[in-house]
Amino acid sequence: MRWWSLANLVSNAGTWMQLTVQNLLVLQITGSAAATGLSLSVQAAPGLLMGVAGGAAVDRWPRKLTAAVSQALLGTVAFTTALLIAFDQLNLPALMALAAVTGLIATVDGPACSLLGNDLVRAEDVPSAIGVGSLVSNAGRLAGTGLAGLAVGVFGTGAAYVANGVSFLFVAAVIPFLRPVTHTVTRKAAPADTDDDMSVREGLRFFARRPRLVALAGITGISAIFGRNYGLTLAVLVTGPLAGGAGSFGTVSTVLAVGGIIGAVLGARLRKPSVRLVGTLAAAGALLQVVAGLSPSLAVLLILVLPMAVVESVSDTAGTTVLQTDPPAEMRGRVLGVWGSIKTVWGLAGPPALGLLMELAGARGALVAGGLLIAGAIGAGHLLRRRAPTPVLTPVPAPRPALSTAA
Repeated sequence: MRWWSLANLVSNAGTWMQLTVQNLLVLQITGSAAATGLSLSVQAAPGLLMGVAGGAAVDRWPRKLTAAVSQALLGTVAFTTALLIAFDQLNLPALMALAAVTGLIATVDGPACSLLGNDLVRAEDVPSAIGVGSLVSNAGRLAGTGLAGLAVGVFGTGAAYVANGVSFLFVAAVIPFLRPVTHTVTRKAAPADTDDDMSVREGLRFFARRPRLVALAGITGISAIFGRNYGLTLAVLVTGPLAGGAGSFGTVSTVLAVGGIIGAVLGARLRKPSVRLVGTLAAAGALLQVVAGLSPSLAVLLILVLPMAVVESVSDTAGTTVLQTDPPAEMRGRVLGVWGSIKTVWGLAGPPALGLLMELAGARGALVAGGLLIAGAIGAGHLLRRRAPTPVLTPVPAPRPALSTAA
């Protein structure tokens, strides 16, 4: 698990180096902000269309091999992009094609790597492993965004893609040496002649019939759309009503990242989180968002965003734990595939919806209204669940023994 965490730290840092310069690269090539958004949509589209199929593949294929191959393929795409940049051959069609290939590979790589990390610890330690993964992700984000500017300034834009490619190969090289805990990876093998479509349908059917997962999707979805796009809402709040600059927003972003790390550490201590806990923490974070939207100064905002980030990070870690431990082992890849498709919908729908809300209400109004919407929806869901009638289970009589003849 220590080797896996180190590999993921390196990989996350490389990924955030690339993401930090990707928008800049698109703008350099096209000069169009619309093209930047289009490239992000093209990369996200496979997750919407193929996410469930990718999760089904993870349930069918050997997990270590699947993760190692997908990491190596992602590294190949990064190196290919770097070569095209070096020889000045990267144009918009090539960039879109590479983005689509990256998104397609990620539909398999995401659930494979998530579940592989859980396989490395005992079942009772999975919540802690997920918390460590969240901690590593936040630390990698801080390191990657900081190193991106240095790498681009010294070596050029292609350096971020080279670094990301190396990080993928490092993960692929570590995977063969990992030793999963035997009982955590015991699962029913899918028959060789199982129809892929049926496998996908099983994942969708299981998710739809699991109230805990449906409720978790609702909580996470409304929070993602109206509460977590701080790169947009807080940027406008800081540079607009609070009269700060880019440096001030950088400070706010750093405090948010630090809060995310603290929350991941606290979330790692949860042993059996529930959907109710996820909803309670999400509602608390939303109310803190409301207060943050009313901040009279940058100093007050900095005081508020730290606990807001901590509470929301613990909520995210708890939700991920429920998602990865609630389904039976043989269904977890498909469940994560369904979840990936749902997250893609949030990612595509969230920014336009939030942008419209900001146009109508401004940055402060968007933060306040968004927080109230989240808290109100979660509270209403809790009340409806309490008032729902409890089904009465009728005992089924034991079957009468069948008549048989004596041998």
